[in-house]
Amino acid sequence: MRYAQRGGYTPAERQRRERLRLQAAERFAHGDSAGGIAADLRITASSVRRWRRAWRQGGTEALKSTGPVSRERLSPRQWARLEAELAKGPLVHGFADDQRWTLKRIKTVIGRLFHVGYTVQGAGKLMRRHGWPVQVPVRQATERDAEAIEARKAEVWPQVKAWPRIWAPISVSRTRRGKG
Repeated sequence: MRYAQRGGYTPAERQRRERLRLQAAERFAHGDSAGGIAADLRITASSVRRWRRAWRQGGTEALKSTGPVSRERLSPRQWARLEAELAKGPLVHGFADDQRWTLKRIKTVIGRLFHVGYTVQGAGKLMRRHGWPVQVPVRQATERDAEAIEARKAEVWPQVKAWPRIWAPISVSRTRRGKG
């Protein structure tokens, strides 16, 4: 998987990856093996081999970061303005029912302010790329009974989850019985 974070590397992560590639380039110059470099830098040997090919063709310059894979549609100035607007809260932007930012709402605000179209998934990638965390609701039901939940986990769930005492292979055929 190319981007485990689902949305591209943040600028800090891109710099970290570039430092790894440049460290590998120093090791290439010394003639170290791909397996040894991979083990030391905690990356895959196939990545080291790919970097070595690029290094042979273009030198250290070929291993430097070229920036994000996809070009952002918001300029740094627009991004700063978006962050300021998000800090004001959803109520200022007409979302009175709930005071949480959702990706759909962020997408709407981007469209209103900058006349730039993003999908909900694209807005999520944009936010993650700039280091905004995934929001998880803090609220819990007022009817929640923590003691009853713990009692169920301790007493009832093991009985429900218990393995059958006798195991035998079964057959889905109506004409053949299972063995055992």
